[in-house]
Amino acid sequence: MKHFNRYLVTAALPYANGPVHIGHLAGCYLPADIYVRYLRAKKTDVKFVCGTDEHGVPITIKAMQENVNPQDIVDKYHAVIKESFDAMGISFDIFSRTSNQVHHQTAADFFSKMYNDGLFEEKESEQYFDEIKQVFLADRYIIGTCPNCGNDRAYGDQCERCGTSLSPEELINPRSALSDAVPVKKKTKHWYMPLQNYEPWLKEYIIEGHQEWKNNVYGQCKSWLDSGLHSRAMTRDSNWGIKVPLKDAEGKVLYVWFDAPIGYISATKELTDQWADYWCKEDTRLVHFIGKDNIVFHCIIFPAMLKAHGGFVLPDNVPANEFLNIEGEKVSTSRNWAVWVHDYIKDFPDQQDILRYVLCTTAPETKDNDFTWKDFQDRNNNELVANFGNFVNRTMVLMHKLCGGKVPAMHAGVKDAADDAIFAMLQEAKAKISDSIENYRFRDALNEVMNVAREGNRYLQEKQPWILAKTPELQAENQEKIDNCLHVCLQLTANLAIFINPFLPFTAQKICHMLKVVDRILEWENAGSMKLVSVGYSLRAPELLFKKVEDDQVKAQVDKLHAGLKQSAAAQTQQTPTPAVPVKEAKPEIQYDDFAKLELKVGTIIAAEKVAKADKLLKLTIDLGTEQRTVVSGIAMHYAPEAIVGTQVTLVANLAPRKMKGIESQGMILMAEDKDGRLVFVNPADAVAPGSGVS
Repeated sequence: MKHFNRYLVTAALPYANGPVHIGHLAGCYLPADIYVRYLRAKKTDVKFVCGTDEHGVPITIKAMQENVNPQDIVDKYHAVIKESFDAMGISFDIFSRTSNQVHHQTAADFFSKMYNDGLFEEKESEQYFDEIKQVFLADRYIIGTCPNCGNDRAYGDQCERCGTSLSPEELINPRSALSDAVPVKKKTKHWYMPLQNYEPWLKEYIIEGHQEWKNNVYGQCKSWLDSGLHSRAMTRDSNWGIKVPLKDAEGKVLYVWFDAPIGYISATKELTDQWADYWCKEDTRLVHFIGKDNIVFHCIIFPAMLKAHGGFVLPDNVPANEFLNIEGEKVSTSRNWAVWVHDYIKDFPDQQDILRYVLCTTAPETKDNDFTWKDFQDRNNNELVANFGNFVNRTMVLMHKLCGGKVPAMHAGVKDAADDAIFAMLQEAKAKISDSIENYRFRDALNEVMNVAREGNRYLQEKQPWILAKTPELQAENQEKIDNCLHVCLQLTANLAIFINPFLPFTAQKICHMLKVVDRILEWENAGSMKLVSVGYSLRAPELLFKKVEDDQVKAQVDKLHAGLKQSAAAQTQQTPTPAVPVKEAKPEIQYDDFAKLELKVGTIIAAEKVAKADKLLKLTIDLGTEQRTVVSGIAMHYAPEAIVGTQVTLVANLAPRKMKGIESQGMILMAEDKDGRLVFVNPADAVAPGSGVS
């Protein structure tokens, strides 16, 4: 295995168009922080960089919605995001901004180097143009009807109801989100990076060179490469972003996914004059922590850019997590279905580590996972309070009660196999925790830490020093055994501080305070030692590390979620629509003959399964009596496959077949959307025979 002399760790740049929620934390920021804190404890040379991504369409859309300038938006949310990260103990070495001048210069220079080396293709193409606003429209500025589910507010790149990836050309009745005008095609010039030229190298770099990458990352990269890469525009028509540094590029900016990853480089430049050591020396290990929606950019496009430019190290690993749902539903910021980090900090003051613990134990490391407030309560009360906190508190209370508040000595004459077993257990745990963290299995690592606490409780329960001291006479007779037991427990407590520090840093500090030890004890080389607290040293009074989460707190948070959902729905209904999401006028009147062209039939779902590599799609087999149809539908975020078998649906039976994810969909089922945005089946009130017509 290659030896690295320094590490550069990055976490995905969050868009500065809103606050961060717990899905963001679980996706990449908490895993990255755990990894970096562990490396620091090992005295590794490591830099941890991040910052806000302040360019691109989401910023300008948010500015339109709030009727302010884009700069006002990024200034506001950079501060909100940074404050949330600081409060949660996410220990960046720098949290920068892509609006900083050093970034603008770095990104422009990067583009210029590639341009001067002849690495771009200059192409003229036709793109949608708003004749009223006199601007070219990015995909997100084009709204129309989804050809898959009929949502009339689908964007030009994706339908957020059914999850289908789209292009503006696929939308039915496309219109501008800026003016509601019908856009026209107009020629424009841009600079493209021919990614297909790097395909052989990328296959060698990833498919052959990084088979150790997580399955979800490796699989997605392989799928992209197997499908073949194409030229991709690295510039956009816009007045917000980094201006293209060419004479004939008026009104054009760098594509946000060209400029954003360069933000890692510019942030490192801000952090240290030795930035080139971390970006240009082959003995640097570059690790990107991201969510699964950013895999292609960090694993294919950015490495291709670095390779093309030359002189930079390449990502050695990109440990991407899946998505975290909340109370069984996908996070939706537009519907306010989210647990916002800044709200959590207000509602649970000084309890950051509870959230860190729950998000790590339920982290979506290999598949989408679910956060519920009941699980939050159970894990805190049954694991943190009843296991970890219980052991530390019992140890401290008994030490004060039975050993005069001082660290007792270890007496060789009464030492036994159980005492030695604790030392052996700590050595084994240290190795397991290290291996899991270094291989990005943070849930496994944290579980091993909790096992150490469980072993401590088991040991203490077996020794029962309170029984040995039941009377003054018994205590005098058994004091050496009591001393040995509590000496071992105190050393184990100090080890727990070291082990838990990458995960729950505030808890580690509380333990160090009680033990009256300096932060240096948290260095990883000390883990496993039985000489961390000195014999005869007076310790502080015990304090509870965690407190129970009560039922009323859980109810308040669940109620808050649903109240936010209702407020969001009411606001969307009552407020005057913003230009970003205009209300579509009623569709024109049709004649009976138009409607008669539709063949609607009732069918019964007889089989359902998820579509591979498509979180929102289900493959349905529908019985129409005389035949069975395969239909692909974007309802996976609303229904589990096994729950809808036997359900009757209304099918548009004469819709032309359409391929989705390689599957031919033979029709479209009708769905209605309730007030909370949930899709429900349009079906007969009473069961009818499959194949029955709808008239």
